[in-house]
Amino acid sequence: MAHHPEQGWSLLCNGVLLFEDTGELLPDGRVIAPHRPMGGVQVMTAA
Repeated sequence: MAHHPEQGWSLLCNGVLLFEDTGELLPDGRVIAPHRPMGGVQVMTAA
């Protein structure tokens, strides 16, 4: 896993690029559009 918050992205161990705006680029080239929650602050924790 590579984490680059200064650039707004992280590379997960499964090859997914995860962007700060919640968008994703999958290893096969598919794109998942950003899906920010409406209102409030989202807190994420690592398992």
